[in-house]
Parts: sequence; structure tokens; C-alpha cells
Amino acid sequence: MAFRKKAGVILKYKPDILVIQECEHTDKIKFPPGSPQPTGALWIGSNLHKGLGIFSFGKYQIQLHDNYSDKLKFVAPVLVTGGDFEFHLLAIWANNPTDKDGRYVTQVWKAIHYYEKLLSDANCILTGDFNSNTIWDKSHKTGSHSDVVNVLEGKKIFSTYHLFHKQKQGVEKHPTLYLYRHKDKFYHLDYCFASAGFANKLEMVQIGGFKKWCALSDHVPLIVTFGEML
Repeated sequence: MAFRKKAGVILKYKPDILVIQECEHTDKIKFPPGSPQPTGALWIGSNLHKGLGIFSFGKYQIQLHDNYSDKLKFVAPVLVTGGDFEFHLLAIWANNPTDKDGRYVTQVWKAIHYYEKLLSDANCILTGDFNSNTIWDKSHKTGSHSDVVNVLEGKKIFSTYHLFHKQKQGVEKHPTLYLYRHKDKFYHLDYCFASAGFANKLEMVQIGGFKKWCALSDHVPLIVTFGEML
């Protein structure tokens, strides 16, 4: 929250695409002078202090797909253009308390089916706070975290973190959430899944450290770098 007070820190990494959960409305945000200024900004939510923000920078432009469903609230299908090719982005904050079926990973499970056509495109990325991990699979009859991973892998869409760091789902070495900012209460809940074309150009996946980021958020950033896509 209060992203306007924190934007300068993440902008030092010169992102092309930035997905921010619990993001205040873009009308409230002024990016610091001298920092990269967004070429596009989308915001989804009803609470002006706490929604889903998506920003593009440099040569990139973003627009919300016409088939966006507010029933999936904080899963936003976005078309990214301006580079050497266009691609589809599902920006995710899996947190919809109005959905009686399930507010967390159930949102992702529904989205990968509802937006199946977009995910069948040659180039796509799904990224954000999934609020899920394989360790909680048993609490879901269908649509568990592992179910989501398996469906995506069946479409040749892979978790960049697990590819780059050679990790298995559920036993990640690098947490992305420190609950209530306690160093000993940690989970891996944030992901970037990318289609095979992107995955083949994967250069780096960085997870922020607790010491540097705990003063700003209980989550740390997930930063994914791809090489040039020809």
C-alpha cells in the first residue's frame, strides 16, 4: 500500500513491466523526478487505496483485454505491445473475498480456464501474488496450486523461478512473503510463469531479501529478466 512512497525504490531496477498488488489508484501516484516514467498504467479495484496496478515503461504499451471478467476481479488480462512482438500478460493478485468458491488460488484456477485462449498464444506471461503453494494442496479438492502448475505446464508455460533456481514446487529456498514481517514466518507465494519462448530466453530470476525490503512490505519483489526475443 501507499505505493507512491515506495515506487522510487523499485524503479531503480528500470522495469519494463511492473505488477503491484495492494496498489493505490494511479491518480494518487506521482513517480519521483528523474526516475523512469510509465508509458501506460492500468488499475483494477474498488478500494482506491488497495487494488491491482500494472505499469509499462520505455517502448512498451499496455491495454486491458475486452474480455476481462470482473468475476475474476484481480486477475487482469493485458495486451503488451511496443516491443519486437506483442504478448499477453495475466497480472495476478489472487485475493477475491466475494468469491464463495475460494478467494486465493481458486481465482488463478478459474482464470487459466476462462482465459484459456489467451494462454494458447505463443507468447504469454502470468505473474503476481498467487497466494498459494503446493504445501496447501490438500485443502483443495480441485484447483489446487499443483493443479494450476500442471495445467500450465501442459500448455508449455513454466515457473521461471523454479526453472532458473532448479527448485521443486513446495520446497522453495527463497521466500517471497514474510507474514506480518516476521523473518521466521515465511512462504513462497509469488510467481512468474512464462511460455516456452520466454522461458528459453530466461536470464535471471531474483527474489528480494528480507533485510532490504521488510521496511517497505511483507512481500519482497520477484524480478525476472529475459533476453531479446527475436
